[in-house]
Amino acid sequence: MINEKLINPRSIVVVGGSNDIGKPGGKVLKNIIDNNYKGAIYVANPKEDRVQGIKSYRNPEELPDADLAILAVAARHCLPVVELLAARKNTKAFIILSAGFSEEGEEGAMLEKKIADIVTSAGACLIGPNCIGIMNQHHSSVFTSPVPEMDPKGVDFISGSGATAVFIMESGLPKGLKFSSIYSVGNSAQLGVEDILKHMDKTYVPEKSSRVKLLYIESIEDPDKLLKHASSLIRKGCKIAAIKSGTSEAGSRAALSHTGALTSSDLAVDALFRKAGIVRCYGREELITVASVLLHPEIKGRNIAIVTHAGGPAVMLTDALSDGRHRIPLIKGRDSEKLLSLLNEGASVSNPIDLLATGTASQLEMVLDYCENKFKHINAIMVIFGSTGLHKVFDAYEVLHKKMVSCKIPIFAILPSLFTARREVEYFLSKGHINFPDEVLLGRAVSKVYSTPGPADDRILRDDVNIPRIKELVAAAPEGFASPGLVRDFLNSAGIPVVTEEVCSTFTDVRVAANKISYPVVMKVVGPVHKSELNGVVLNINSDQHLEAEYNRLMNISGAKAVLVQKMLAGTELFIGAKYEPAFGHIILCGLGGIFVEVLKDVSSGLAPLTYPEAYSMIRSVKSYRIIKGTRGKPGINENLFAKIIVHLSTMLRFATEIKELDLNPLIGHGDDITVVDSRILIRK
Repeated sequence: MINEKLINPRSIVVVGGSNDIGKPGGKVLKNIIDNNYKGAIYVANPKEDRVQGIKSYRNPEELPDADLAILAVAARHCLPVVELLAARKNTKAFIILSAGFSEEGEEGAMLEKKIADIVTSAGACLIGPNCIGIMNQHHSSVFTSPVPEMDPKGVDFISGSGATAVFIMESGLPKGLKFSSIYSVGNSAQLGVEDILKHMDKTYVPEKSSRVKLLYIESIEDPDKLLKHASSLIRKGCKIAAIKSGTSEAGSRAALSHTGALTSSDLAVDALFRKAGIVRCYGREELITVASVLLHPEIKGRNIAIVTHAGGPAVMLTDALSDGRHRIPLIKGRDSEKLLSLLNEGASVSNPIDLLATGTASQLEMVLDYCENKFKHINAIMVIFGSTGLHKVFDAYEVLHKKMVSCKIPIFAILPSLFTARREVEYFLSKGHINFPDEVLLGRAVSKVYSTPGPADDRILRDDVNIPRIKELVAAAPEGFASPGLVRDFLNSAGIPVVTEEVCSTFTDVRVAANKISYPVVMKVVGPVHKSELNGVVLNINSDQHLEAEYNRLMNISGAKAVLVQKMLAGTELFIGAKYEPAFGHIILCGLGGIFVEVLKDVSSGLAPLTYPEAYSMIRSVKSYRIIKGTRGKPGINENLFAKIIVHLSTMLRFATEIKELDLNPLIGHGDDITVVDSRILIRK
């Protein structure tokens, strides 16, 4: 657990501190000194008496007590130093910058564990090893650059990679992004990203703590902890955006079902982030842009006004926002005609509002006033204002600054002239604002933030799900693929509608079943796992003669044990699947069936147990949602029932973790009905 000695130490010792600022021990000491650390600083260096003007202790035994120790020595020297400081110098916080531990192999991993065990036994905390350090408003204990001035209104940033942390700062700072604290956790021998987030949750103070957290994660060691504390922070008023890298290799695996083939650690992360309310990003620039959006006031609707003096960027921004389901509504009427009369000839106010390259600061001010006070349907304003190089634009940026401070709706500044108007942009940033130099990145980031749902309710919805019966079924079930009857029992217990069907082992039984169900019927082979690949499914059987011929063929398929006879249903094919991912739990997928899942892999994911808002969010996240909703005169499917089936299935799986894979493929949606017509359950105990 993080302690106050790490956050605000009264004394720091740099073990391996150096006069050579080209070395980590020299640079970290310089950064601490130069950035106004208020406490006592000590140095341990066997070859020096003074380092950067500070007394150096050749023998660590002679060091005074120190709250925080920063180690910048070879890995092999770290263990005895940690033992000494933890046992005899009352050191309760450690930052180990050194590499050469678990990232190097088994021997390094053993050394790392020994150090972590000593630190934990001493009631201390450890950042690293193999990290760049940490920065906050009390001390800048990193050996890298840049070292920005920490701002309590900036973002908190936790990174599993030191280099990535540096590169994100390098990109964010010139845009005006400010940081409140930065943690580089390295190998996370004791404290990982989840632990730092937990500390931020436990110590969060509204109106005082940073309200935006950024995460760069390479390994999620404790998904439950991440979910718990991210959700808690967001409910308290925080916003969180994160990159999770390193998912592609884990996503390639052999599978026994569509769900198994589709499910990967990447979809597990998607599901976890969706449940927590975390905005997922995939690159540094996207993370920075999303963070900058989150630092602005929240947009309360989908209607955006674009104010520009350049046509091309406005068109690209319009496209980006429209792709994200935002609206650039037409502006018309008496007020728009009045505004147009005040602008230069050739200007447009229909939206985008084009001031032309000759637009002035006073015209910009008028347009912003109209967007705020006259055009009541506008929820946010995006202003594209660069420089042609003909004149300075300080006056326009001053107008923008004043309006951003006073406006009742959010204003986002897109100032692309980073060379021609460099000084004007610097002036704008000095007022505490953020610049979005790329309008497309801004449009996509705004859409991503707006469409990310809030944290899910952590209640398990039990209505109409027979949990005791489900527990009985899973306890008695053998391992392997469940029989059709057992699958039906599971689904019935969960309140999930299943097509009328019968399993038959003789043709006499098949004929009786088909006539009872009534033609047309479907017949499927029972036994082989991959029925479709073996041509083991026959649709639209309309006569006893056809029935007999297909029965004889199916029973000759290798592994055939029986056949299943079903009522033939017509409608829209849907898909729901689930797979148990270690540490995460059940990942549930949904989408349209057929080509949409098999070829296009158009699915969205959720983490069980699911609530109705989560289920609706999943359904509406698939690219083919317009078909689900109904399009081009064709009716949609019953979205409420689809969501209900997803929720019921997730509740069943919460109490049946022995179900490792499940496919409902397809379900047939027709009118107000959705019915499972093919299903598969794999049980492993």
